[in-house]
Amino acid sequence: MNTIMKKMKAIFVLVLFAGLYTFAGAQSMNNMSNMQMSKKTGMIEKAVCVVYPTQGNHVTGTIIFTKVKNGLRVEGDLHGLAEGKHGIHIHEYGDCSAPDGMSAGGHFNPKGKAHAGPMEAMRHEGDMGNIVADSKGDAHIDYVDNALSFEGMTSIIGRSVVIHKGEDDFKTQPTGNSGARVACGVIGIGKL
Repeated sequence: MNTIMKKMKAIFVLVLFAGLYTFAGAQSMNNMSNMQMSKKTGMIEKAVCVVYPTQGNHVTGTIIFTKVKNGLRVEGDLHGLAEGKHGIHIHEYGDCSAPDGMSAGGHFNPKGKAHAGPMEAMRHEGDMGNIVADSKGDAHIDYVDNALSFEGMTSIIGRSVVIHKGEDDFKTQPTGNSGARVACGVIGIGKL
């Protein structure tokens, strides 16, 4: 009788934990769905990229990507830059682990196009142009990019944004000759 009671108690405990685990998992998935996708469309509506300095640099900031009618609105503020123009690009990997940011790979270019400015029809999807830092080292970005999306082969989710030391010349292939990477951040799904 004592052995049967022990087995029943063990089964009860297993069933209890399985039920709690299933409930917690369902709650977690429900919360994740609320954060990731619009209740209206079931699609991702917002992404966030917090950039951190690469080794020896001091650049920080946040860039927000919001789904709009003609693409994605890109808006953000960066700090700690040298005064002047700096290339800004989406890179192919969401990996900023290397001290120099090189783990982010090259420009995001799923269609194999040439490097160009952000308003050109034939360009890397990752070509975002230049940001201009003022004398205090602050820069603001705000424009709509019709080459970017949150779905399909042009999805930027899980990729990275890289800020460069110098100006993108929009000509030099395949990078725009904008120099070292002074900041890097991974693009993640934003909370609505």
